[in-house]
Amino acid sequence: MTPSARFAASIDLLTAMEAAPRKPADAVANSFFRERRYIGGGDRRAVSGLVWDIMRAWRRLGWHLEQQKAVLSPRLLAASSLVFKGVSTQEIAALFAEGRFAPGALTRREQDIIKSLEGKTLLDENMPQAVKLELPDWLLPKLEETFGDALEEELAALSEPATLDLRVNMLRTTRAEAQKALAREGLHAAATPLSPWGLRLNGRQPVTSTSPFKEGIVEIQDEGSQLVAAILGATPQTRVLDYCAGAGGKTLAIAMMMENKGHIAACDVSEKRLEGAVKRLRRAGVHNVEQHLLQAGDKWAKRRSGSFDRVLVDAPCSGTGTWRRNPDARLRTTQQDLEELLIKQAEILDRAASLVKPGGKLVYATCSILNAENTHQVEAFLARRPEFKLVASDSPALPESMKGVKMFSLTPKQNGTDGFFAAMLERTAETVTA
Repeated sequence: MTPSARFAASIDLLTAMEAAPRKPADAVANSFFRERRYIGGGDRRAVSGLVWDIMRAWRRLGWHLEQQKAVLSPRLLAASSLVFKGVSTQEIAALFAEGRFAPGALTRREQDIIKSLEGKTLLDENMPQAVKLELPDWLLPKLEETFGDALEEELAALSEPATLDLRVNMLRTTRAEAQKALAREGLHAAATPLSPWGLRLNGRQPVTSTSPFKEGIVEIQDEGSQLVAAILGATPQTRVLDYCAGAGGKTLAIAMMMENKGHIAACDVSEKRLEGAVKRLRRAGVHNVEQHLLQAGDKWAKRRSGSFDRVLVDAPCSGTGTWRRNPDARLRTTQQDLEELLIKQAEILDRAASLVKPGGKLVYATCSILNAENTHQVEAFLARRPEFKLVASDSPALPESMKGVKMFSLTPKQNGTDGFFAAMLERTAETVTA
């Protein structure tokens, strides 16, 4: 594709995202590229890179355009993003060429707006704090509560492009051998500093087309997510429930920890997500997992009350910890969304708690950085369920710096991972009733 055609595709992708404001940007992008198979891998990465850069600066770009009384549009957002990267107005005008695969020439008004931005910096001292930090206004005080004086540094790290983390499937190989296998395909990965199973690549890499991925030697999984599985401390002798299993990322890690022995029940309310896990389980050579679709009126959970040694609740959450990968989620999540999630999380925790055997462990986890979804949820749960207590994990898979933790909160700034939270709770032998 020509530079102009790539630029036009970026504008078209932004337009598609604007038309589906409640749909995750990566899902819109996947559909967009599926419908345009003529766009090759390198061009896809270039188009996506520009669009994701725009989404990371959405409120700041919008603020500058509003100062010029401009109506926000994908064309102006794309053009203004280039201005702040130091691209000249002449070069930008050349990208807005005429033709079938081009965006069409700039109007006189568009030219004037772009020229007015020359010499300005993306970050302006007159911007409101929420705009500077790329946040919806309502979310600013909640993040100030979480991070205090470190807020700007933490959010700056959440605005950086994410690394690509892999989990080595120890059922099939070792980390060193997986590293060599990837290197043979031109992908040079470094060992992750915290997870004993992790490998890290920089930037977007075509991992899914490699033999190590196709043969189930590696899975794509952020290091923080791997540590959530690690804190569970599952062994070949345990009976484990992955209560919100989704497409099975943590289920796979747990099965590996259990050496493909024992028993794992992977549950979810989405049949589509569970079906998506089947292929991954087969590719990884995992066969100790039973899948179950949770439905209203289902007696499955009642029959298994108090029967699991370990229960993982990877709760649905705001996803604020994954903003490096999903910058659009910063502005897509509403205050009502969060309030509904808090209710749902508490309900799921209570249902999952009944499945833990006396002396068993419950791990509550989110990919959120909000206290409301993390420590506050755990505190509220312990207040209403006194038969549980916070305990230290004895998992040998945790790094030395995390040995014996009862709860952990990970962030890109502090740990180089996505934002993750996990807490380990033990059910006492006696159930306390109110």
